[in-house]
Amino acid sequence: QLQLVESGGGLVQPGGSLRLSCAASGSPFSIYTMNWYRQAPGKQRELVAAITSSRSTKFADSVKGRFTISRDNAKNTAYLQMNSLKLEDTAVYYCNAYYSQVSDYWGQGTQVTVSS
Repeated sequence: QLQLVESGGGLVQPGGSLRLSCAASGSPFSIYTMNWYRQAPGKQRELVAAITSSRSTKFADSVKGRFTISRDNAKNTAYLQMNSLKLEDTAVYYCNAYYSQVSDYWGQGTQVTVSS
């Protein structure tokens, strides 16, 4: 089993930056694909970025060129670097670790608010 704890959310002005962290404990971290999802009020949860165990990455079109995802397997931590933040990036951001249907874990979420 894997436990995930997100941190790094907060209030930032448009154009600003934040770095979210997802610290994992439990099962071997390196085998998991690490995903960042977000959910804005009244909207469905959407996949923002993902990084596989082999470090392949993918991003939602809405964040390409602004967000980067990385992982440090030695620290059991995944990161989401968010630059050039926009008002529409406001959401609760969730970390997800996926290996299989029975090895699929979520963090508690961290609020990101972009506002002037």
